[in-house]
Formats: sequence, structure tokens, C-alpha cells
Amino acid sequence: MRIARISEHVYRLGIWFVIPINVWVVVGEAGLTLVDTGVSPMAKDILRFVGRLGRLARILLTHGHLDHVGGVPKILGAQSVPVFVHPTEIPYMEGRLAYPRRARPQTMLAPGIASPLAVSPQGPLPPIADLVPYHTPGHSPGHVVYYHRSDDLLLAGDLFTSRSGRLRVPMPMFTGDMDEAVRSAEVLREIKPGRLEICHGGPVENPLAQLDAYVAGYRASRRARKAPSSEARTAPTGD
Repeated sequence: MRIARISEHVYRLGIWFVIPINVWVVVGEAGLTLVDTGVSPMAKDILRFVGRLGRLARILLTHGHLDHVGGVPKILGAQSVPVFVHPTEIPYMEGRLAYPRRARPQTMLAPGIASPLAVSPQGPLPPIADLVPYHTPGHSPGHVVYYHRSDDLLLAGDLFTSRSGRLRVPMPMFTGDMDEAVRSAEVLREIKPGRLEICHGGPVENPLAQLDAYVAGYRASRRARKAPSSEARTAPTGD
């Protein structure tokens, strides 16, 4: 497992498992927070690293897909800590509802393990430990990102992928509603983070500077997919 200290309070832990998978450990006065748990084989190394820093206080999930919750059972087998996820995500993650664009429900995490993040009727979600969650649906219904204010760092889960420091859309195969996911990217205008961390990709510096091009590029590609080809427009229709 690759471990890097990426800011004063945050460490990135990552492996290559067909694709890159990153999770984060946040150190703060409220104890150690693990953001996402990756796939099951990552749990042992996560626990070993956390043990060097202290004792885990909580797990926060960006969403309930298996490559984000896979390590939860093994970690909880070693340490009993609360697990939090956006309440919208829970019925999908627990297998009561099928994720968008999936034919049938699938249990990613057994019912009762995760508790819902607190939600406000209006305004942003309340902070938890040293992080401020923002609901960013699209990749999944209850996807959230977590912002560390003092480090000016946004832990963005699967809101984006990246390539060579450039924002890319989340993986289409696993994204329930890409239009909604791209709309959720507008959260960058509110947060204005100096640095963005992504589960499946490298970091992005000053991501807000790329947002307009990111949205425009997606809209252009969407129009191109919908437009009939020139051959189709000029083909004879027959009798």
C-alpha cells in the first residue's frame, strides 16, 4: 500500500486493484477519521497504519459502492467504531433498492452497520469531526464529498476521476446519472478548494479553475452522442 501525507492533517492510502483506489485518514482533535475503506484486501494495511497513529474514532463513507465499503467488515472486526453515510444512500447500499441503472438490488454492506449522517432541512450538512460533508448525487444517489477547511482539501470520492491532474467524469459504467453527477460538480464553486483528492485518480490542484472547461466538455460530448451522423442525415429513406 502506498501511503502519503498530503496535507497537515490528512494521509492518502492507496493501492492498484485493476484501477487505483485511494482512501484517506484524517488526524484531528476529534480523533482519527477514515474516509472510505476501499476493497477488502486493503483493510489489514489500513488497520496497521491507523495503529501507528492511534485509534480509529469513526468511518465516513462517500457512498456505498463495494470498492468504498469493502474493508468495513474487517476493520469493524478489529475495532468497533461508528460508520456514517448519507441517509439517501442507505437503502441502496443495504440492498433494499437497486442502484440506478442496475437491474436488481445488491447488498454492499449488511443492514444496520452504517448510521445516517445528520442532515439539515436547509443549508449544508452539519460538520462531522474535522470535515464538512456536501451531498453530491449522481454517481450514486447519496454520494457525498468531505471538505477539510483548515487544510483547504476536498476528499471527493467518485465525484470525478482524473488524468494528469485534469478533471474527468466519474466512471460511466458505475455512474447512475451522469448528468446529475456533472451538475453536482458545481459544488466546487461553493467550496473553492485549493486541492481535490479522488478515489480513482491523482490529485487536482485548484480544481475550480478547470470547472467551466469540464462542464463544457461534457455537454459537447453529450450533444455529439445525441446528434445523428452525417451519413444518417443524408441516407436515402427509400419508398
